[in-house]
Amino acid sequence: MTGKLSRWYARQISTHSKLVIVAVVVLTAVVAAGTTLGGAGQADIGGFAVESEETAAQDFVQQNYRPDDGVVAQLVVRNETGDVLTRDSLLAGLYLQEQVRENETLNATLDGSGFVGIENIVATAAVYEDAQRPPTGQPSLSTQIEALESRDSEEVEQLLADVLAPDSQALGQQDPYEFLPRGYQPGATTASARLTLVAQVDTSGEDENPQAAYNAQVAIDRLVQERFDDAFVFGQGIQDDASSRATGDSFAIITPFALVLIVLVLGVTYRDLLDILLAFSGIAIVLLWLAGLMGWLAIPMNVILISVPFLLIGLSIDYALHVVMRYREARNGNLGEGEGDDATPNRSIRTAMALGFGSVVLALVAATVSTAVGFLSNVVSPLPAIQDFAVLSAGGIVATFVAFGVFLPALKIEVDGVIENRLGWSRRKPAFGVDSGRANTVLKRLAGLTTRAPVAIVVVALLLASTGAYGASTIDTEFNQADFLPEDAPGWAQYLPGGLAPDTYTIAEDFDYLSNNFQLRGGGGQSQVLLRGAVTDPATLRALDDGGDGIEAGSSIQRRPDGRAAIDGPHTAIRDASADNETFARLVADNDADGDGLPDTNVSGVYSALFAADQQAAAQVLTRAENGTVTSARALLSVRSSQSAQTIAADTRAYADRIERNASGVSAVATGGTVTTAVLQDALLETLVEAFAVTLVVILVFLTALFWARYRSLSLGVVVLVPVVVSLAWLLGSMSLLGIAFNSETAVITSLAIGLGVDYSIHAGERFVAERNKRDTLDTAVRAMITGTGGTLLASAATTAAAFGVLAFALSPPLQRFGIVTGLAILFAFVAVVTMLPGLLVLRERVLAR
Repeated sequence: MTGKLSRWYARQISTHSKLVIVAVVVLTAVVAAGTTLGGAGQADIGGFAVESEETAAQDFVQQNYRPDDGVVAQLVVRNETGDVLTRDSLLAGLYLQEQVRENETLNATLDGSGFVGIENIVATAAVYEDAQRPPTGQPSLSTQIEALESRDSEEVEQLLADVLAPDSQALGQQDPYEFLPRGYQPGATTASARLTLVAQVDTSGEDENPQAAYNAQVAIDRLVQERFDDAFVFGQGIQDDASSRATGDSFAIITPFALVLIVLVLGVTYRDLLDILLAFSGIAIVLLWLAGLMGWLAIPMNVILISVPFLLIGLSIDYALHVVMRYREARNGNLGEGEGDDATPNRSIRTAMALGFGSVVLALVAATVSTAVGFLSNVVSPLPAIQDFAVLSAGGIVATFVAFGVFLPALKIEVDGVIENRLGWSRRKPAFGVDSGRANTVLKRLAGLTTRAPVAIVVVALLLASTGAYGASTIDTEFNQADFLPEDAPGWAQYLPGGLAPDTYTIAEDFDYLSNNFQLRGGGGQSQVLLRGAVTDPATLRALDDGGDGIEAGSSIQRRPDGRAAIDGPHTAIRDASADNETFARLVADNDADGDGLPDTNVSGVYSALFAADQQAAAQVLTRAENGTVTSARALLSVRSSQSAQTIAADTRAYADRIERNASGVSAVATGGTVTTAVLQDALLETLVEAFAVTLVVILVFLTALFWARYRSLSLGVVVLVPVVVSLAWLLGSMSLLGIAFNSETAVITSLAIGLGVDYSIHAGERFVAERNKRDTLDTAVRAMITGTGGTLLASAATTAAAFGVLAFALSPPLQRFGIVTGLAILFAFVAVVTMLPGLLVLRERVLAR
């Protein structure tokens, strides 16, 4: 769009304003109708395929091994300075189980066994001690309670000594150490904490959450808090409930402050309530288009798309300010029509809009096309999430131009005309930063500094960018589940009035305690190693058993209280079955030459006997063909879920590598939910980085072509984009300094830095060229650019940074990171454009002059 074309376009909007308003409203209604289609629901990032040996192994495991049915929650009872294995404490655990069982709603969510904990193990031992026979199954809960109630404290302690003795055979396969913390000393009859598993049924359909089980976890936790002084329940339902409440509390606290800040900043900027409402009407149109596009294009919601509405709101505020402030400049005589034109302070509404909007619409088009095309270039990504992000971002950016490059100018003409012509109220308002005031004074001084010392400003900016780039090279790129758990509110939040006071959130501390002291159950608490090839070779069995000996103390792989690595596989299944089945034990002994409890010959025969002795246990660690030949094996590693997914994956791979080194002819591949999450997150991060690099390249090509077509300059496009890249370097360096990881979550947020940075830079660059053509000196052109467009950018940056920056005070860590990174991205984009860009433009002008 050339200068003549932009002026013609602005005149058409001004002349046919009523028709434009009607057309946009009708078009918005058509697009927004897409919301009635229901969209495509939710999409899990983890569901997107990434080709790797880890994901292939996970597919094999899911198709060939018996799935872990149901849902598991974990109940921890603590007494850091005392003992949780007393008679009263154990009975309290059994009474809790009885209370849950008596509740029909809660009982319906429990699996057959329901609760399994040390209290059940001890009570079961008491039942069979009374019956004077070996255990054959778990007795009823009422029988357990009766047996434990009949004993005094000393008798319970003696029973504990028998059950917890390292060589105890009282309970067969049930290992009581699984329910005691890592620091527990085997054989001791006291412990500072104990664990109880809550087995629940999953009655949900495919791809649905077992909400009934999750709700029951929350209800059981309330009962636990009533009965114990220090105890908690941990499970997915507890996590979801805490996250939901923390998000609600965060917005309840933050929303009033954010609204006050936004209204305050916009009030100072616009000094007119009506213009603020007009801007909000444009934002409403953008969000309607966004929702409608998701419906028409059947784009499912995923975490990557969360940043899109925030990007569009930021662009919307910026676009609205540029349109309104240029209109005000034209109306007040601060903006001429061209070279040699004397500004006229008495222009009519339509004439002022045609002139003001005509002077800025080219920059709006350039910012729209460059950012839209830049983001749309990511549609070539192999990941559907990135493709959806590209399409929705581009569509939303186009919608932003429709709202503020078509609708808002026409609407403002009509509204201002009604108020002035019919009510007689003047609609002349000063443009922010242009007329006298503190903002104008600061911007003028900044302009003077830029023209006096451009080299110093550019050098300082580049040095800071270099420091940021170095920090980016050391930034954490790992993905950690613990980083998403709500944190307790700061002390000042507890003094907020009424319903604003947040709840107490200890789930992050509970998760850390559980992960570091017990084996966390569920997908996040285990990794796996899949073995194929010579799995019946005795060397493979020995490698599985010996592989745990090389695990270092700081590894994410857990250890049991007896010091052994918490790794289950064919080797542990054989030993467990031998303890229960004398016939199987004799077969193992006949083939065990070194007395370690594992066969050194006839491994295939032992595996066949294992299936006969304990079909369920064997199917957990072995697969076999129809002819009975064992085809694969797997090891299950209990891991500390508080560690990052990448750390767990690395430790699991190290264990797999030891197996391959010690056993020939077998392949060992690390896999499992946490390992594949690490693979996916690494691939997603790499794709996002590549996508943003492509975005910057596409924008650079477009800007170079634009400025060549407009001004026959090949350097302007590069100069305009450099501050965007520099602000990105500042952002990454700050994230490293603040300890914020650069992973797939925060990488998406940095798209705001690109989108808003390009928008800011194009507006400033275009304004400079326009002013340079009209002004006699370079200094006056720079001053007009910084006080005019710079003032608008200051208002835009202050508004969006205030709106999103307050999220840094949220109770939810993802919201905190979003607020911090977004606020910094906006701040750095603004600073780079009003300092480094003018400096570069001045230096470029001086070089060309020579």
